[in-house]
Amino acid sequence: MREIPGRRRGNLFRRGGGTAQLDAALTCALGRRWPVLPGVGLSPARTGCACPDPECVVPGAHPFDPGLLAATTDERMVRWWWTGRPAAPVLLATGGRAPCAVSLPAVSGAQALAVLDARGMRLGPVIATPTRWALLVHPYTLERLGELLHAQEWVPSSLRFHGEGGYLVVPPAGKGDGRVCWERPPSAGHAAPFLPDVGTVLDALVAASTGAPDGGSRLAY
Repeated sequence: MREIPGRRRGNLFRRGGGTAQLDAALTCALGRRWPVLPGVGLSPARTGCACPDPECVVPGAHPFDPGLLAATTDERMVRWWWTGRPAAPVLLATGGRAPCAVSLPAVSGAQALAVLDARGMRLGPVIATPTRWALLVHPYTLERLGELLHAQEWVPSSLRFHGEGGYLVVPPAGKGDGRVCWERPPSAGHAAPFLPDVGTVLDALVAASTGAPDGGSRLAY
């Protein structure tokens, strides 16, 4: 697994120890000014999510209490949350002034990044999970996204867009949340990392998905 920069830089924000999740949360909130909140986590009494839904499809890795609107960059609140729940996964609330993202299936994500690298495209951080890869992009509005999608003749159905009102799990993840890591880590230092424009990424992904040998899409499931 690749090095998670948040662990090293998190020491700059640590007072009196902490967990990898706390370090990652503080790095996001203080170093990058990205609003975060803890995921619901897993139930200690049973194998599965701590939320009331027995058929939860993303066990542990979603907001519940607090809700998504509570996401913050306030150091005291972040420390309070993860002091009480040190194993809780770190959730990034996307949109607003925070990064948004475009995600696609994991296998397609690896292929798409290879194509974009070959074309010399500058990418920002990329989060990898066993099922999907998320390319972080500059914040966009739903209106802007709608205009971009309308301008495309065709968009792969495998693409998902994480804008305002959405969230992403940030490495490292707690138990039960899968192997979440930085496929492309944020740049070193404390400033917010470079984020490409969503339109540029969308155009590149649509172009990279065409021309598959069977006439289909390289970004299909």
